[in-house]
Order: sequence, then C-alpha cells, then structure tokens
Amino acid sequence: MKLFLVTMLLCMGLSAKTITPNEVYAQVQLIKDEMHFLLEYFGIKHKHKEILESTSIQIPLKPRNVWQKTYEIFVKINILRNTHDLPMIEPINMEPVLHLNPDLVYENTQRILTEIRIFKYRQNIQSKKFIVKTYRNKTPMDVYNALAHISASFDELNGIGFTPSYVFGETMRIYDDLTTILQHLNIADNTIPSKRNDKSTPADTFRSAMKMLSKIRQIQFSVGIDRVDFSGFSKSDPTPSDVFTMTQMILAELQPIKAYIGLNHYITPAATFYTEKTPADVDQLMNWNLRKVSLIESFGGKLR
Repeated sequence: MKLFLVTMLLCMGLSAKTITPNEVYAQVQLIKDEMHFLLEYFGIKHKHKEILESTSIQIPLKPRNVWQKTYEIFVKINILRNTHDLPMIEPINMEPVLHLNPDLVYENTQRILTEIRIFKYRQNIQSKKFIVKTYRNKTPMDVYNALAHISASFDELNGIGFTPSYVFGETMRIYDDLTTILQHLNIADNTIPSKRNDKSTPADTFRSAMKMLSKIRQIQFSVGIDRVDFSGFSKSDPTPSDVFTMTQMILAELQPIKAYIGLNHYITPAATFYTEKTPADVDQLMNWNLRKVSLIESFGGKLR
C-alpha cells in the first residue's frame, strides 16, 4: 500500500498542468497591454477600431493556427529589434505534433512577454506592471483574433508591415516542408517552377495559398486529421502581410500531416533572410508549392 501511494504521488507530481484557452487569452491580453504602453511611449497613434475591423475573423480555428500566429509576432519582434539596432534572434519553432493543445500556445505567450521586457530593458524604458484578468468561455478563435490585433499593433510600432521578401522566406519554408514530405513518402517529385509572371500581385499569391489550403484539407480528410475551413480568411485586396498570414496557416496545417506520417522530429527550417524579392518571386514559388501539394494529394493512399 505504501508503494502504491508513493507511485500515485509521483504520478500526480509529474503530470503536466492543463492550460485552457481562457488562461491563454489572459496572457495575450497582457501582451496587448504591453503593446498599447509601447505605442503610447513612442507617441504612435493606435488605430484600434480599424485594426479590429481588418483582422477579426469568425471561423473555428485550432490551437495549431493560434500557435502559428505567435510565430508571426516573433518575426515582427525581430523587425522591432533590428529597427533599434539590436541583433535579430531566430523565431521559436518546434517539432510537429498531431494534436497541438493550448498549453503550447501559452508557452509562446510567455516567450513574447519576455522578449518585450528584454526590449524595454535594453531601451531603458521603465516597466509598468499590468494585472492578469480572468476570462471565461474563450476559444482558440478569440485568442487568434487578439493575437492578430497585437500583430497589427506591431506594424504600427515598427512603422512597416511585411514586405514580399519576408513572405518569400516563409514560402521557402513551405517548399522545404513539402519537399521533405515527398521524399519521406518516396513520391517522385517531377514538379518544376511555374512560369514567372512579372505582373503578379499579392492577390494572385493569396489565391494560390487558398488553393493550397483546400488541397491540404483534402489530404487531412483522407487520414482523419481535424480540419479547418479557411474560407473566412478571404480578402478582396490582400497585402503582403495578408499573404504572410496565409503562409503561416499553410505551415500550421502541414505540421499534423508531418506528425501523422512519422516526421515527428523534422522541424521546419528557419526562414532565410531575403532582400529585394517581389510579388512575382513569391507568386512563382507559391505556385510551385501548389504543384507539390497537388502531387501529395494525388498519392493520398501513400499516407495511410
């Protein structure tokens, strides 16, 4: 009996705390408070209403999509650091998991808060303490929308959004993931780059990204992975920043596929820093990615 009790106590001690979307949302609100403080400190007008209207979505999302939004914020923290002559750091990345839970999103909120505190300390900005509030009935969609607001607030703070060069870097990460999946499944990759269209716009790439997500959704359906309908992300006049967000949703949706086929330890490579890339460069690469994912879709039986 004594051994049984000791074993039970050890198991209780080793079990990880389960974190809810409510707790994650509370931490995201702290990040939002920090952002509002920094905008006020630097005398930058915050367009709260306009940001809400442009970033809010109303579709059910998974924690993996929310986690990917935190990655986007890390990239913008790098822009902030670079603007203030601080060396850039590699954004946090992780191994693919089949079912990403809110716990992992919570971890990234703590990393974001830490980076903001480091930035304030390096800039000799006196910290202000914000109170953690309690929330109820929050969902991954609520957390995502709050993070999207923060991401747009970083654009205000940085004085710039994502350029095509940043989008190209993330599109290359998609290329790396798809190439690895094809190799792992022993599918001959006979794809070639699409013909370059120098008149391509972010809207063209956005449409290609939406087509990719639709095909990834079919692949997920074929193996029983929970899916997301991204139709609510559609925009009539998308910017490079909107396309960047779609690259993150594609990467988020590829991770459970990688985990399902056994690529549990293959972490998507970090983005290479590019300069002087154009919408045409991004569109050509995204269309090549579309051909690669179409090839995986056509060999769907190999995933099972």
